[in-house]
Amino acid sequence: MTAEAPVRPRRTFVLTVLALYAACRVVSTAILLVVLQRQVPSGMTGGEDDPVTYFPFTALWDGQWYQIIATEGYPDHVPRSEDGRAAQNPWAFYPLFPFAARALMAVTGLEFPAAGSTIALLSGFAAAVLMGLLLRDRIGDAAALVVVVLWASFPASVTLQLAYTESLAMLLLVAYLYALSRERWLVAAGVAVLVGLARPIAVPLGVVTLVALWLRWRVRAERPIRPGEYAAGLASLVGCAVAGFLWPVIAWWGTGESSAYTDTMGAWRGSGEVEPFVPWLGMSRYVFGETWGPVWLVVVPVVIVAMVAGPWAARLGAELRTWSVAYPAYLAAVLDPFTSIFRYLIPLFPLLAVMVGAAWVDRRDSAWPSLLVRAVPLLVLFVVGQYYWTDILWRYIPSPTGDYPP
Repeated sequence: MTAEAPVRPRRTFVLTVLALYAACRVVSTAILLVVLQRQVPSGMTGGEDDPVTYFPFTALWDGQWYQIIATEGYPDHVPRSEDGRAAQNPWAFYPLFPFAARALMAVTGLEFPAAGSTIALLSGFAAAVLMGLLLRDRIGDAAALVVVVLWASFPASVTLQLAYTESLAMLLLVAYLYALSRERWLVAAGVAVLVGLARPIAVPLGVVTLVALWLRWRVRAERPIRPGEYAAGLASLVGCAVAGFLWPVIAWWGTGESSAYTDTMGAWRGSGEVEPFVPWLGMSRYVFGETWGPVWLVVVPVVIVAMVAGPWAARLGAELRTWSVAYPAYLAAVLDPFTSIFRYLIPLFPLLAVMVGAAWVDRRDSAWPSLLVRAVPLLVLFVVGQYYWTDILWRYIPSPTGDYPP
């Protein structure tokens, strides 16, 4: 689905993406170093008597769990409290990222914080390149570069260089969408299996795959479908199904408990169990009040659908538009809304193209001047948001009652 001929040669475009992404990461590094000065030493930072340095600062919060997995592996059971409820434990965290860190640690001798943040950083660069290539065919070179910069500067984008899975998950997500856009069904199937070991996003990807296959089937008269392509397309769908069940089945095999994964995920929920959709109503009332809370629960989905349904999003193509609806719907079904919601928004990069007016069907806003007028204020807002996200959520504040996780 080509919207316009790219202006830059492919190599020049890729180098431009890498340079812009590097600049975004320099900004985030500067923010991390500034906020680091306010970090109180604690057990989470490496020791109460040790000064806090950069790499340990990149492995706080969930990074501690990934470090346990990278150095010790997974337990052979689900730890439980006296009442039988599952306690928080490593089975909640997918293995691809910590095992990749373990491999790098074995090869280089690095400790986990350095290895984990390095893998995240490199994965982010690769994700940015694939994102740029995916978008340039749809919205053009200039708009694609603008969207990549905004995505790399999003308030929670600091996690793209922390010992977290966001970068690796984004790399696999964009690789999957890129394969679908090229109708490389078997490649997509292989990537889907890796997704099943990295992040629980196989369900919305399965919805996107259904749409992509349906679109291919619709044009079968103009482009006949060979039997091998039917099989390959089915394989991509099966890959998503396998990805959706892979880690829960592995957790079952590793612990001997069929509900090991779901029980473990419940340990992070306020109610102690996974309740689809229900926590959003309580949180909306807590944040916005009894009257306005339910209203916002209606307004936000309507706004998201409106953003991707009109001509202002036409150039994104059906796959990216579907992802932009299916993924939030999936979050609503499985996520307890809390402070982590900001980093869960990182995969919604197609909406940035809509926000800067770059996805109109007639390309009315794809020129540099109009793009910059829209993008620069948003970029400034995002960079300021990075500082507050890092200082308020990432910086760990020891207290008897705990601190809010990022």
